[in-house]
Amino acid sequence: MTDVKDHLHTRLRVVRAAVLAAVDGVGEHDLRRPLTPTGTNLIGLVKHLVGVEHVYLGESFGRPAPDVLPWVEDGSVWDGADMWATADESSAHIVDLYRRACAHGDETIAGLDVDSPGRVPHWPDDKADTTLGFLLVWIVSETAQHAGHAEIVRELVDGRPAAATSAGGTDWPTHVEHVRAAADAHR
Repeated sequence: MTDVKDHLHTRLRVVRAAVLAAVDGVGEHDLRRPLTPTGTNLIGLVKHLVGVEHVYLGESFGRPAPDVLPWVEDGSVWDGADMWATADESSAHIVDLYRRACAHGDETIAGLDVDSPGRVPHWPDDKADTTLGFLLVWIVSETAQHAGHAEIVRELVDGRPAAATSAGGTDWPTHVEHVRAAADAHR
């Protein structure tokens, strides 16, 4: 049986890769445009996860992030500025920030034991003290949730199904018609 830390780290790498796969090959406009009523967009999901990596696998363990994030520094992160890219922020830069944040997080994971103590700076005092193991579960969950969002949003952009659901040879139009017919039976 593998060590729980190794297992969680492997799962984190898998869901990180799913996030990056969802943005791969998408044009600048499609990366940025809101595709849900709440404004969810592909590059915003990646931008948000940069901060997640910085806080939970960096700052919480006394390891300063590799980059200064303007939206964190000016406090606009608390107003949702981490969920979309300004016209001046290139998507390539945000993806690069994410890759660097992930590498920094990987170093934290490699250097600490699962029981190593950490402290999340923005959590209430009575809950801020934690461990690497707890935060690994937290960040795998957070990243997996946003990877799922990214896969769905990507499908809205160009109809490409997520890698996890793209069974070889699936006739998607026929599949969708079967799903539609079953739903229509309940109109």
